Amino acid sequence: AIARESEQRIVSFKPQELARTAWAFTTLGVPAPRLFDAIARESEQCIGSFNPQDLANTAWAFATLGVHAPQLFDAIARESEKRVGTFKPQEIANTAWAFAKAGVPAPQLFEAIARES
Repeated sequence: AIARESEQRIVSFKPQELARTAWAFTTLGVPAPRLFDAIARESEQCIGSFNPQDLANTAWAFATLGVHAPQLFDAIARESEKRVGTFKPQEIANTAWAFAKAGVPAPQLFEAIARES
């Protein structure tokens, strides 16, 4: 019921709410494919407004549940690459782990991470 309601209201979610919703469902181990599809679509539209923690948590959530969302991962990679210098070490680690776990190649992101390390 919560997933269905969230899915219906997703367009009104702020970036932090999108990231936290994905994180919460993943942490609880609740697969909600339609909700995650909606989160991916909405997140792609506003990815520039995500802070580093939102980017890392969203990537972590999708990778942990094994949700296939290549366009979302591409958007996260592009945005993270631009702002990796503002990421905390944990955010860098979570983002790198998520891309590795999801099997999503992001060479430019990893080059940016290596420059910051």
